[in-house]
Amino acid sequence: MPHPDEPSALAYTARRVRRHLRWARTEGVRRLIEEDRLDPVERARTALAKWRWRRAHPGPPGRAVPVYLVGLQRSGTNMLTRGLDADPSVEVRNENDRAVFHRFRLRPDPVLGAVIRRSRHRYVLVKPLCDTHRVDELLDLAGVAPGRALWAYRDVDDRARSEVAKFGDANLRALRAIADGTIGDRWQGQRLDAPTRDLVAGFDYDRMTPHTAAALFWYVRNSLYFSLGLADRPDTLLCSYDLLVADPAGSTRRLCAFLDLPYDPVLHAHVAARAPARPRLEIDARVRALCTTLAGRLDAAAGRREAVEHG
Repeated sequence: MPHPDEPSALAYTARRVRRHLRWARTEGVRRLIEEDRLDPVERARTALAKWRWRRAHPGPPGRAVPVYLVGLQRSGTNMLTRGLDADPSVEVRNENDRAVFHRFRLRPDPVLGAVIRRSRHRYVLVKPLCDTHRVDELLDLAGVAPGRALWAYRDVDDRARSEVAKFGDANLRALRAIADGTIGDRWQGQRLDAPTRDLVAGFDYDRMTPHTAAALFWYVRNSLYFSLGLADRPDTLLCSYDLLVADPAGSTRRLCAFLDLPYDPVLHAHVAARAPARPRLEIDARVRALCTTLAGRLDAAAGRREAVEHG
């Protein structure tokens, strides 16, 4: 059921059109086409490869393993999705898939479960970023094979810059609503513990910049990785965008090992290896300190997992 605070279909569509126009104006039409996978030739080529895989691997539906790609928006999830979509054994259900999502939120669990059970692929990749706070529940979704999760995270400055460029002050407005108690049951405020809510309430949002708000929101959402107990789960892999662009082949091999997929260079052919640029934004010192500490914890957790995988 739609949230009572949801805008009408017309207002929602108008808002998305404005956002896409701004994104195309600031980043270029080519970037928009790549971002939303709008190239019809590429989409047709991918669909054909998956059809051929199903023909070569006949079998009844109901055996697909769900893989949930979660984390925070503007953290490199599109890059990961594009790579996994290049494997024909993976069926991708992105955020704009209306069979699974309504306005970027997951439809009820029985609907999601039915879609996964109908699949004739080896894996069904679902990207419920707005439902990241539910990933522990989704991993135990009834009626399907036990799931796996990929938690993507990115350098806080790069993510904040990308967030503000595409979504403006959306994070600032969400944090203000969490602080003043008007967030209701919207996804931005879900499953935040009392210390996090108290922390959010302790800032002056009339004076906060959109970039500082984007950094604080990065802290709030990525903290869920630890508060939900995912750091101790063997069915969850922490995926660093910065490591992926620095070492596409190494990061992809690590991902394939986790999913038990055969490694193929085509899975990272779209990633140009580069050292990520890290110009620092003007972010409130208190928020900067919080993010620096959490980034260290995330990097350490990702390193621990990699050390285990390599013996």
